[in-house]
Amino acid sequence: MAPKGPYKLCTVNTAPERAKRLVGRVVEDVKAEYTILHLANAERIEDVKAMCEKNQPDVLFCASMWTPQESDEIQRIARETVPGIKTMAIPQGLQVEKGPDAVVEFLKENWPRLVGN
Repeated sequence: MAPKGPYKLCTVNTAPERAKRLVGRVVEDVKAEYTILHLANAERIEDVKAMCEKNQPDVLFCASMWTPQESDEIQRIARETVPGIKTMAIPQGLQVEKGPDAVVEFLKENWPRLVGN
Protein backbone atom coordinates (compact mmCIF):
# COMPACT_ATOMS: atom_id res chain seq x y z
CA MET A 1 0.00 0.00 0.00
CA ALA A 2 1.31 3.43 -0.91
CA PRO A 3 1.98 5.93 1.89
CA LYS A 4 -0.74 8.52 2.58
CA GLY A 5 -0.01 12.09 1.60
CA PRO A 6 1.95 14.00 0.72
CA TYR A 7 1.26 16.25 3.68
CA LYS A 8 2.77 19.72 3.58
CA LEU A 9 4.14 20.58 7.03
CA CYS A 10 5.30 23.88 8.49
CA THR A 11 6.81 24.37 11.94
CA VAL A 12 7.12 27.30 14.35
CA ASN A 13 10.35 26.95 16.29
CA THR A 14 12.96 29.47 17.44
CA ALA A 15 15.65 26.85 16.69
CA PRO A 16 15.11 26.05 12.97
CA GLU A 17 17.92 23.51 12.76
CA ARG A 18 16.49 21.56 15.67
CA ALA A 19 13.01 21.68 14.09
CA LYS A 20 14.44 20.37 10.83
CA ARG A 21 16.34 17.58 12.61
CA LEU A 22 13.37 16.42 14.75
CA VAL A 23 10.84 16.59 11.92
CA GLY A 24 13.37 14.78 9.71
CA ARG A 25 13.40 11.91 12.20
CA VAL A 26 9.59 11.76 12.25
CA VAL A 27 9.43 11.85 8.42
CA GLU A 28 11.97 9.01 8.23
CA ASP A 29 10.23 6.89 10.88
CA VAL A 30 6.75 7.12 9.30
CA LYS A 31 7.70 7.16 5.61
CA ALA A 32 6.21 3.70 4.98
CA GLU A 33 2.79 4.99 6.09
CA TYR A 34 2.91 8.75 5.36
CA THR A 35 4.68 11.11 3.01
CA ILE A 36 5.43 14.33 4.91
CA LEU A 37 7.13 17.32 3.30
CA HIS A 38 8.64 19.81 5.76
CA LEU A 39 8.37 23.01 3.75
CA ALA A 40 9.27 25.82 6.12
CA ASN A 41 9.84 27.01 9.67
CA ALA A 42 8.95 30.35 11.23
CA GLU A 43 11.12 31.52 14.09
CA ARG A 44 8.74 34.26 15.23
CA ILE A 45 4.99 34.44 15.74
CA GLU A 46 4.91 37.49 13.45
CA ASP A 47 6.21 35.30 10.59
CA VAL A 48 3.53 32.59 10.84
CA LYS A 49 0.96 34.28 8.58
CA ALA A 50 3.43 34.91 5.74
CA MET A 51 4.82 31.37 5.99
CA CYS A 52 1.30 29.91 5.84
CA GLU A 53 0.26 32.15 2.93
CA LYS A 54 3.35 31.18 0.95
CA ASN A 55 3.38 27.43 1.65
CA GLN A 56 -0.33 26.62 2.20
CA PRO A 57 0.56 23.78 4.59
CA ASP A 58 -1.77 20.93 5.51
CA VAL A 59 -0.26 20.68 9.00
CA LEU A 60 1.49 23.07 11.40
CA PHE A 61 3.45 22.13 14.53
CA CYS A 62 4.24 24.56 17.37
CA ALA A 63 7.46 23.70 19.18
CA SER A 64 7.66 23.13 22.92
CA MET A 65 9.38 26.43 23.73
CA TRP A 66 6.14 28.39 23.27
CA THR A 67 3.80 29.06 26.18
CA PRO A 68 0.24 27.70 25.85
CA GLN A 69 -0.94 31.25 25.06
CA GLU A 70 1.68 31.67 22.31
CA SER A 71 0.83 28.24 20.88
CA ASP A 72 -2.86 29.19 20.82
CA GLU A 73 -2.02 32.42 18.99
CA ILE A 74 0.20 30.61 16.45
CA GLN A 75 -2.51 28.03 15.75
CA ARG A 76 -5.21 30.72 15.49
CA ILE A 77 -3.14 32.62 12.89
CA ALA A 78 -2.55 29.41 10.92
CA ARG A 79 -6.25 28.48 10.94
CA GLU A 80 -7.28 31.97 9.84
CA THR A 81 -4.72 31.91 7.03
CA VAL A 82 -5.23 28.35 5.75
CA PRO A 83 -8.79 27.05 6.17
CA GLY A 84 -8.81 23.39 7.13
CA ILE A 85 -5.19 23.29 8.33
CA LYS A 86 -4.45 20.79 11.10
CA THR A 87 -2.42 22.24 13.96
CA MET A 88 -0.70 20.75 16.97
CA ALA A 89 1.26 22.21 19.86
CA ILE A 90 4.00 20.11 21.39
CA PRO A 91 3.51 20.34 25.18
CA GLN A 92 5.50 23.21 26.66
CA GLY A 93 8.83 22.06 28.08
CA LEU A 94 8.77 18.56 26.55
CA GLN A 95 12.08 19.07 24.71
CA VAL A 96 13.81 20.55 27.78
CA GLU A 97 12.42 18.04 30.29
CA LYS A 98 12.53 14.80 28.30
CA GLY A 99 14.73 15.49 25.30
CA PRO A 100 14.36 15.23 21.53
CA ASP A 101 13.37 11.55 21.57
CA ALA A 102 10.26 12.41 23.58
CA VAL A 103 9.30 15.08 21.03
CA VAL A 104 9.75 12.64 18.13
CA GLU A 105 7.63 10.02 19.94
CA PHE A 106 4.93 12.60 20.75
CA LEU A 107 4.69 13.66 17.10
CA LYS A 108 4.60 10.07 15.81
CA GLU A 109 1.95 9.04 18.34
CA ASN A 110 -0.30 12.01 17.55
CA TRP A 111 0.18 12.22 13.76
CA PRO A 112 -2.47 9.60 12.73
CA ARG A 113 -5.17 11.21 14.90
CA LEU A 114 -4.17 14.70 13.72
CA VAL A 115 -4.47 13.92 10.01
CA GLY A 116 -7.51 11.72 10.53
CA ASN A 117 -6.16 8.30 9.57
